[in-house]
Amino acid sequence: MASLKDTEQLAQQLEELAGQLRSELSNGNVDFEKLVSISDEISEQADGLAETFNSVNDTLMERLGQVKQSAGGSSRGAGRQSESKSEKSESKTSTARS
Repeated sequence: MASLKDTEQLAQQLEELAGQLRSELSNGNVDFEKLVSISDEISEQADGLAETFNSVNDTLMERLGQVKQSAGGSSRGAGRQSESKSEKSESKTSTARS
């Protein structure tokens, strides 16, 4: 099963690419095609990581909404049952008094 630890590996890859970019910029013999290539790779990996986090967030939010809605439905149903029992008790009490 995938975990957040796995995303740490993706972040590590981004750091390595950023290191390559820094190295290319500081070596004095700048190869712009290589800079473009590294930058594109960083962009693709960062987008993939962002999509992963967004997907996980959407899934969690959807599931939490379902649980909240389900719990809300159960408590409303229990509330109706309590009201119904109270009404029956009151009805029996008033009938007994008559």
